[in-house]
Amino acid sequence: RDLALDELRWLPAGSPWQKAGRAITPGPQRLAMLALLLDGEPGCVIDAREIDRAGPTYTLDSVRALQAEWAQAGHAAAQWFLVLGQDQFARFDTWHRWRELLPLVTLAVASRGGAAAVAPPALAALGCRWVALDLPPMALSASEIRRRRAAGEPVAALVGMAVARYIDQHQLYPPGASPVFS
Repeated sequence: RDLALDELRWLPAGSPWQKAGRAITPGPQRLAMLALLLDGEPGCVIDAREIDRAGPTYTLDSVRALQAEWAQAGHAAAQWFLVLGQDQFARFDTWHRWRELLPLVTLAVASRGGAAAVAPPALAALGCRWVALDLPPMALSASEIRRRRAAGEPVAALVGMAVARYIDQHQLYPPGASPVFS
């Protein structure tokens, strides 16, 4: 489904509270890989606010800040979509203050492996606004990329040559290591 977006803003998580205690790839490295991945993609904007924010980061805080900035610029009537995967959609009711986030956005859900998106019971009960994104089936995940890299398998076909080179140059997810990074 075409959302007719003016832009697609990418907000890599800073210190995701749901991953507390787990090792994550440092924010500057995730930003660098995202910049390489999105290079030349029209309408894509990288927003580092969550990487730059100290302490745990919450989607609700970022959405509120973005909407306030957009309103100050004279675009108060904009429709907001929060693009997320089916895996996060299924756990949305575990997010920080998720009930406050729902009225602010329409959830745009991308499925993996061609499976149809299904609203989890807590969201279905509230009748939240959501749309399924019509994307080609793709069984790709960050976990799979890390697993392949740790197993010494090539990842360029999954992430592109520029990102694969960056991973090699910075020795991220080294072969033989346990793929525990998020």
